[in-house]
Amino acid sequence: MASLKFPFEILAVFVIISVILLPIAHAQSPSPAPAPTNDGTSIDQGVAYVLMMVALALTYFIH
Repeated sequence: MASLKFPFEILAVFVIISVILLPIAHAQSPSPAPAPTNDGTSIDQGVAYVLMMVALALTYFIH
């Protein structure tokens, strides 16, 4: 049985470190995703303004 001797001190230190550090690692929740800065409506509004200006310029030049 002497050949099956294992350094239990190393295992004990590993277990103690794991027991201490594992909860710390799991306690940190991931940060939430940032809110979208553009939902698409501002782009649609910009396109609408450009089209209105084009229509205004066309009606001005036609008359």
